[in-house]
Amino acid sequence: MVPTNSAIQTSARLVIFDWAGTMIDFGCQAPVEVLLALFQQRGVPVTTAQAREPMGAAKRDHIAAILAIPEVATRWETKFGALPMEADVDAIYADFLPLQKTILSQHAGAIPGAADVLTQLRQQDIQIGSTTGYTRELMDVLLPFAADQGISPDYVITSDEVPQGRPAPDMIQKIMSLSGITDPSQVVKVDDTPVGIAAGKRAGCVTIGVAASGNQLGLTQAEYDALSADQRDALLEPVRAIFREAQADFVIDTLADLPSILAQI
Repeated sequence: MVPTNSAIQTSARLVIFDWAGTMIDFGCQAPVEVLLALFQQRGVPVTTAQAREPMGAAKRDHIAAILAIPEVATRWETKFGALPMEADVDAIYADFLPLQKTILSQHAGAIPGAADVLTQLRQQDIQIGSTTGYTRELMDVLLPFAADQGISPDYVITSDEVPQGRPAPDMIQKIMSLSGITDPSQVVKVDDTPVGIAAGKRAGCVTIGVAASGNQLGLTQAEYDALSADQRDALLEPVRAIFREAQADFVIDTLADLPSILAQI
């Protein structure tokens, strides 16, 4: 655990975090659980990998991207006699929101080290922002559970509050505007998806990928804790490579590792 009284020496003045897989919900389980259920209900099951592939996008865009996967589109056409259309995306999305709301609290656990890092940032007057593919309606459900665990950013911007979700930089730029921080070199974007890293790069921020607790690895906290050090390294190296390919400036396992990286900025 990161000591809450240790100072972080950094030039960063604003750190913007993703939510699921970065600050809460180890392995980014909540959206995957709902997406798997919704496609199963329609008789067009998708794999966990297919459900995870577009993670980080706004949820309607996420659903559209799953339907655009050739194997999924073919199964849909076999089932319904036509390729998926915009109306199908709308129908799945309409079912997604209420189902996601019902299970959010089951996957709202803070990722170890996250609350301590936020405390450290506040102690040094570093502003804390957050962006998410969730809608404001979903975040209104999630925020109280997160706050009870010490996860309470200064700014929370959702995908439905800007013209474009990730990989566009709109959410980051809105937080920069609210915070008064105009120099992107003083802004750090921390995210567990390549699309989130892409948004940070487009905004000109320093970018940090999160490998162990995020969507790319996709393990629960219990599954991850049960691994040996060698097993973890074997699984994490391909994930780290994904973030290097996405041109993340740094890659960490979880937020507990963030202070040592901020000290290099």
